[in-house]
Amino acid sequence: MGMISGWGRYPKIDAEEMSFESDHHLQNLLNAPADSRTLIPRGLGRSYGDSSLAERVISTKRMDRLISFDDGTGVLVCESGVSIAEILNVFVPRGWFIPVTPGTKFVTIGGAIASDVHGKNHHLSGSFSNHIVWIDLALADGEIVRCSTKENRELFLATCAGYGLTGVVLRAAIQLTKVETPYIRQHTIRAANLDEAMAAFENNRNWTYSVGWIDSLSSGNSSGRSVIMLGEHASTGEIASFIKGAHSDAGRGASGKSRLTVPFDFPAFALNSFSVSTFNYLYYHKSTANPKDSLVKYQPFFYPLDGILNWNRIYGRRGFTQYQLVLPKESSREGLKEILKMASSGGNASFLTVLKLFGNEDLPYLSFALEGYTLALDFPITRYIFDELEKLDDIVKIHGGRLYLTKDCRMSIEMLRAGFPKLDKFLEVRERIDPQRRFASLQSKRLGL
Repeated sequence: MGMISGWGRYPKIDAEEMSFESDHHLQNLLNAPADSRTLIPRGLGRSYGDSSLAERVISTKRMDRLISFDDGTGVLVCESGVSIAEILNVFVPRGWFIPVTPGTKFVTIGGAIASDVHGKNHHLSGSFSNHIVWIDLALADGEIVRCSTKENRELFLATCAGYGLTGVVLRAAIQLTKVETPYIRQHTIRAANLDEAMAAFENNRNWTYSVGWIDSLSSGNSSGRSVIMLGEHASTGEIASFIKGAHSDAGRGASGKSRLTVPFDFPAFALNSFSVSTFNYLYYHKSTANPKDSLVKYQPFFYPLDGILNWNRIYGRRGFTQYQLVLPKESSREGLKEILKMASSGGNASFLTVLKLFGNEDLPYLSFALEGYTLALDFPITRYIFDELEKLDDIVKIHGGRLYLTKDCRMSIEMLRAGFPKLDKFLEVRERIDPQRRFASLQSKRLGL
């Protein structure tokens, strides 16, 4: 037994951790004498809340082999415990990139499937499930089933964004993206408020990648002031042009290795409205008022926080929760303004607030994304934070939005049902393949999944 938590470090529980390194080994674990305790697959523990927490967890970290790669098609077959970082280390030098990546590369492929992760390119490429050719899944009774959009389709749609509740992902075939270099051509825009930020996203939809950092404590006419970063994979010709023109930041983060670490838990008073607003002011004004082009390595563009080991300790011993919501396009502007107004007026400051544009809704039953805008806010765990988040829930529900289960640790059943109209389809598949609910997490029990 040992203490585990998600990346938010809340909640923490005692759990028994088991691991396996082959199909047969896992089948023996699943077919062992009956044990009433539930279990859930777990990778590197980067889901923020309680979706990978249970009395027993099955670690996939030893299932970390690359199996095959087709240089002609770009299809990679690998085991579920392989991380995005490991794939990038091997394939970026060969001219290939992961098709969709979250804000950290320290996520396993099994975890990326279970959360159906999205990235800065959702408006064009959708979520991770759109790039999976097939999945091999071990069910609760040990049977191994292959599923895809064409084979065992319903199981595939329940497993992607299924949070480990349909079984253990063993292997997957993933379509990688061809790139010429490990560099990103980055274009930075400063937006004075939310209206300008949304206009920047809409006017630059042709860029492959887009993300906005928001000063969540700005108010009045400056509410939602932002720094918008656009990106494209740079060609070899662009690199030569940038270097010749001395516009390159190409050396920044060149190794991709973490250079800083947070060695201890910050005291609770360190993050407050004053310290966060000061940081936000300096970050916003550090960006030029004029659009700026630069050339950067892919690591600092996609994974800025991966350069700081244990950055979650900034929030102190109590931990933090990330409140990530998505609103439909037609209600995004009004809803986001209400949410930012409430966030800026409350006593809890969001140290990191990120805005992204989503494209069409994804197919998996519990996938988070729908066409519109997603906003993510980080809040330290305090005595009153959950009461404040319930007020945000009301705004999200009124505007037809939903919350991201991967980041959640406190959502209500009512909030879940209001946001996910295909929930019953997921539950039908789950009832058929695991009627005893052998796979269950703290989150699934809390939400009746």
